[in-house]
Amino acid sequence: MRDFIFKRLLFLCSLLVLLICGGMVYSLVSGAVPAFNTFGFWGFISSPEWNPTSGDEQYGALSFIVGTVATSFLALIFCLPFSLPVALFTGEYFRGTKAASIISSVIDLLAGIPSIVYGLWGFYTLRPLMIELGLSEQGFGILTSAFVLAIMIIPYAASLSAEFISMVPRELKEGAYSLGGTRLDVIRRVVFPVAGSGIFASYILALGRALGETMAVTMLIGNTDQLPRSLTDTGNTMASIIANQFGEADGIKLSSLIAIGLLLFLITAVINFIGKMVMKKLS
Repeated sequence: MRDFIFKRLLFLCSLLVLLICGGMVYSLVSGAVPAFNTFGFWGFISSPEWNPTSGDEQYGALSFIVGTVATSFLALIFCLPFSLPVALFTGEYFRGTKAASIISSVIDLLAGIPSIVYGLWGFYTLRPLMIELGLSEQGFGILTSAFVLAIMIIPYAASLSAEFISMVPRELKEGAYSLGGTRLDVIRRVVFPVAGSGIFASYILALGRALGETMAVTMLIGNTDQLPRSLTDTGNTMASIIANQFGEADGIKLSSLIAIGLLLFLITAVINFIGKMVMKKLS
């Protein structure tokens, strides 16, 4: 009887997750329908116009899609050369040592810092540096936001990657050493092939956080409703435009913001799906 009750409880919990996800999709779709009916689905996605002037309203999501994709993927590129060495340091080279324990604790601390703190740090430290280097006249832009996003996702990618690297069976590595392999050989031919799918998954999760990040990006990207044409241009992401304008929006503008939220949901879902497909091929 207890097994029966426990199995039914697990089923109900799983069903609740599906219902919540379905309710989210239904709410977003129903709220976005007026915008899609007015501007057309493809017209809304492909238009860079964002004109809230009453009587001449025109809304499109292209500028914010470009801003989101540019900042997130650029942050992931900046993240790679820093997070992977840290993961190898704590998960392989110095695994179990005091140094690795201290670094892991620092990484966990950085992962728990609220995003607005990163935004404040970027505003008062990174932004003046960008101005001094001549990369941006005001210090705002895609590049500044991407740097801060990279710093935010490095702890996630490094921590998760280190966990997967440390899970590689010791027997496989000892077998490689017995055949005369060096430390680098073991990492290249044993650790990466075995832990590759897990490491890839950690970067997909890090990318997911970068795609949906709001406050830090809002403080640094410049918040202009224009299509960015270079890395130093100001702009908006899908999350930042919603955060900036949702509170005062109504009518077709509110529907357009909900439509942007739906598109962000779909983009994240597609990236996660692609990540799972790649992980299956790697595993």
